[in-house]
Amino acid sequence: MKITKFGHCCLLIEEQSLRILTDPGTYSSAQNDVRNLDVVLITHDHPDHLHVESLKAVVANNPGVRIFTNTSVAKLLEKEGIKYELLEHGQSVAVNGVLIEGLGEHHAEMWKAIPRTPNTGYFVANYLFYPGDAFTVPEKPVPVLALPTAGPWMKLLEGIEYAIAVKPKKCFPVHDGILKNIGSTDRIPAQVLPPLGIEFTSLELGKEYEF
Repeated sequence: MKITKFGHCCLLIEEQSLRILTDPGTYSSAQNDVRNLDVVLITHDHPDHLHVESLKAVVANNPGVRIFTNTSVAKLLEKEGIKYELLEHGQSVAVNGVLIEGLGEHHAEMWKAIPRTPNTGYFVANYLFYPGDAFTVPEKPVPVLALPTAGPWMKLLEGIEYAIAVKPKKCFPVHDGILKNIGSTDRIPAQVLPPLGIEFTSLELGKEYEF
């Protein structure tokens, strides 16, 4: 599997012949120029994960691309006339022979009085789990985890504990676009996780990595 991080939670995932884009949000723009996409996965309706104008550019550049998401995002896409398919918790679909599963139902709690928007994480090819804004622990092995490391809904400590709970063989940071210095939180998980058998890799934006 090849992974290129455009920023924050926007990833280009290449598995076999399938090209998948995740969460085209406001903290990245390189996704606007990507071609030959097959699938877009959108975890939830917050603008750092769904920037409608960016998504429109993606659709324009990739006729026939299939967008998978949940009911919360669907309401926004319907208003914009953007076609989508539901892929929520417990559901799965195979695209070009690659299995994609929806796991998780709610965004992590930000404050007890703030309603939790639906959030669907996605498990690709039984290999990469991208949880979105949640600490969902799949009930099966996770070879590679996209690990949230910063955000108004979490502490770095919680991210590290989440990685330990999931026990992936490898992980890399996401949800770090809010940081002034990208990668500034990577030092601690890079120190803590490898002795526990979890390889942590910092990703340079726009660079392709093999996992």
